[in-house]
Amino acid sequence: MTGNEIRSAYLNFFKSKEHMILHSFPLIPENDPSLLLIGAGMAPLKPYFTGKLVPPSYRVTTSQKCIRTGDIDNVGRTARHHTFFEMLGNFSFGDYFKKEAISWAWEFLTEVLALDKDKLYVTIYPDDTEAYDYWHNMIGLADERIFKMEDNFWEIGEGPCGPDSEIFYDLGPERGCGQPTCTVGCDCDRYLEIWNLVFTQFDRDANGEYHPLEKKNIDTGAGLERLASVIQQKESNFETDLIYPIIEQVLSICHREYSDPSDKVALKVIADHIRAITVMISDGILPSNEGRGYVLRRILRRAVRFGRVLGITDIFLAGLVDTVIEILGGEYPELIEHKKFIKKVIETEEKQFSATLAQGLALLKETMDASGDNKVLAGSEVFKLYDTFGFPVELTEEIAQEHGIAIDRDGFEKAMKKQQERARAARHDAAAKVATPDTTHLDQGKLTNDVHAVTAEVVMLGKDGIEIKEAHDGQEVTVILDINPFHAEGGGQLGDTGVLTSAFGKVVVEDAKALPNGLVYLIAAVEEGVVHCGDVMDIAVDTDRNLAMARNHTATHLLQAALRRVLGDHVNQAGSLVTPERLRFDFTHFSPITTQELDQISDLVNTEILKAIPITIEEMPIAAAKEKGAMALFGEKYGDIVRVVTVDDFSCELCGGSHVANTSVIGSLRILSESGIGTGVRRIEAVTGAAALEKSQADVKELEIIASLLKTKSEEIPEKLEHMLTQMRETEKELQDLKKKEVLSGVDSIIAHKETIAAVSVVTAQADVDSIDELRDLADTILDRLRGGVVLLGAIHADKINFVCKVAKADTAKGLHAGKIIKAAAQAAGGNGGGRPDMAQAGGKEPQHINEALKAGYRAIYDVLEK
Repeated sequence: MTGNEIRSAYLNFFKSKEHMILHSFPLIPENDPSLLLIGAGMAPLKPYFTGKLVPPSYRVTTSQKCIRTGDIDNVGRTARHHTFFEMLGNFSFGDYFKKEAISWAWEFLTEVLALDKDKLYVTIYPDDTEAYDYWHNMIGLADERIFKMEDNFWEIGEGPCGPDSEIFYDLGPERGCGQPTCTVGCDCDRYLEIWNLVFTQFDRDANGEYHPLEKKNIDTGAGLERLASVIQQKESNFETDLIYPIIEQVLSICHREYSDPSDKVALKVIADHIRAITVMISDGILPSNEGRGYVLRRILRRAVRFGRVLGITDIFLAGLVDTVIEILGGEYPELIEHKKFIKKVIETEEKQFSATLAQGLALLKETMDASGDNKVLAGSEVFKLYDTFGFPVELTEEIAQEHGIAIDRDGFEKAMKKQQERARAARHDAAAKVATPDTTHLDQGKLTNDVHAVTAEVVMLGKDGIEIKEAHDGQEVTVILDINPFHAEGGGQLGDTGVLTSAFGKVVVEDAKALPNGLVYLIAAVEEGVVHCGDVMDIAVDTDRNLAMARNHTATHLLQAALRRVLGDHVNQAGSLVTPERLRFDFTHFSPITTQELDQISDLVNTEILKAIPITIEEMPIAAAKEKGAMALFGEKYGDIVRVVTVDDFSCELCGGSHVANTSVIGSLRILSESGIGTGVRRIEAVTGAAALEKSQADVKELEIIASLLKTKSEEIPEKLEHMLTQMRETEKELQDLKKKEVLSGVDSIIAHKETIAAVSVVTAQADVDSIDELRDLADTILDRLRGGVVLLGAIHADKINFVCKVAKADTAKGLHAGKIIKAAAQAAGGNGGGRPDMAQAGGKEPQHINEALKAGYRAIYDVLEK
């Protein structure tokens, strides 16, 4: 069976057992800030396991795309480690339990996949007599093939947990360690875990006590790649048809054989990483220096580096995407849909990194060589590789470890903090999320959303994830109303705010959010009195704030349509933020937008605003929306019925946000800035409505102030400035010429102190210049006047020293090396450095030791010439 056939067989088998097949969820977790990426089949289903939401079916089966990077260093070095893998799973939410999970697992493995029953072994938790009875008495496994293991218990702190049962396959003694004690649980490759059945039957409380769950769940996970390796009888997952075709393509590029162990590691790393890269981009993740984007960038650049190990110096990763999609595209059509874009992102990122990779590797080697007996790479050097050459710190660490050198992580982090405060937006508001209580007992058919509602009944109150009956002055709570007029946060738009009042108290609504099933809950604070479950409240949504956001939200739709018209159909939304004050729109594009293009985009949007076009909002099946040409948010998962927002024939998008009734309500749009925020991603920030008017008024006032300072009229500012700039440039040139003459006039006095060692002219001196460029120019001039020899100059700037050393080409043959001379000088002044034999520059941190430094450099010259 092929890997694709195994996946299909698994899903269809459980479909026959009345499971609903769900398409893989995107890798970006929905409403779960505790996770950066989906790493297990159960992760997107957590709300159903915890009972917070009613599942679409009480039996579900999936093949879930997963990313894990915790063991990235082992990828390619072992048979089973991956960054991307597919987890097959069947799940029960309070429906069937151990008997069915065990019998169906056995049936699928032995009858559908036809695995040899005599090669299957299981592990159980020692106290789980129920699982033992099913394996022993129902399935018929002998005692010696059932292993009791203390670690067969799945739990993560408080909450649902329970014993698990792992299924192992015996790959044969030839794959083992040969020890007489070799059995299930041995670290060798003989016994391979292929499936884990988790029996969630307890709820662990804060005191560590275990309470039986009323609704017991089943959570299973089987690695598709592992099953393929067993069925296809391959030594590792990498030789299966799910991965090996990629390795074959890499081999055709590098012209090597799949035999050399070191080459094998590189080949496996590249094949694994390009799968992860392709799938991550298809789910809307783009390279950046934070969060998920950093994970992608790290994996991609690691793949490029291993390409160099195989001798591949050309751009090659994007060329592997077709092979990945040939393998996975049938199950994941989003890969096919975004193929062109995926390739472009990879190509752009690889080009950027390749441009500096060779320089960075050279610097890293030079730094490691210079470390001598010190087996720790300075944090400042690690940061330089990150900041200047784009080396993820993990990549530097991996390369250093290959040479037996550690890195100073603390020093790196300190250098990073000095440069900037890195906002980790992907996980920033994890602490701010208010846990909602169990909502499954609510009759959601009776809960409605109505933007015109002015009164509603409180049907649920919650605090810290627990349902409560009343809340008092000063308490933070979650509130669910039977008729909800508040728009929930989503699609980049902030949630509504407002006030709820009754005869008993006043509640200030600070935010509105939605659960995955669409149920809106309010995050609120009781400001006065008390609020009870069942209270009928008067509602005052902040409509001015909502209208300001609606203006900005509709403007983002017009902006995206204008971007696609001006820049091309490759433009897709990559993120947005809609607040009452402004809008931010991130989009896919691979070069800066010119001023002319920005003007065109702005004109297009404002033309549509002035047309006063009514906004049409409809709900329809997703197939009809696609046929209508509605734009979908890149990487978003949609339900069967979607909301379509249309602006005549200009814009048509799937969206659940707030919008104005007519484009004229927007007033106008003013673009404030356009910038790049990552590989292939640009950002536009803009304002509309009152904020756009205020911006225009502020610009006029600023121009009036500038005109007053320049003593001219507003319309004559450009001409006046051009005249002043011309005068400034002429003055600066005159000053530079004077400075150069002054510096050169000191050349004779410096040369007057030259010495001759073994017939070589030597000059070491302190110079009075303003920059390292002037210091280099001075060294060149002196060397030209000497017509050979060696020049070492030092100059103090602020609280440090700059050094430059030049050696005539002919004199390098005598053993003189500028890099070694300057290193000796710099170290005497608290610095370090190096360079080429004929030219080097370095810095020192102790300006008071400049004379000692120049003497140290002189000694280095003397020792070479008089040896």
